[in-house]
Amino acid sequence: MDISLARQAASFAGALLILVAYVGHQRGSMDSRKAAYNILNTIGSAILAYIAFHPFQVGFVVLEVTWALVSAHALLKPANRT
Repeated sequence: MDISLARQAASFAGALLILVAYVGHQRGSMDSRKAAYNILNTIGSAILAYIAFHPFQVGFVVLEVTWALVSAHALLKPANRT
């Protein structure tokens, strides 16, 4: 399977965004309830979900679409959570 350089670069960027959020959260420098964390996760997983649709990879699509939707939902929730 030949994957174009542009698709490789896009998937790398998507994975990098998710990993930046994850490492930041694990190190304590990023709060998972803040917008920056959820923006990184939403954009990163949306990129990876798009990549997963061609060629269609059901497990990858389910994972990334769910990740993007959950992250977007967290981003849109009111800030005054407890």
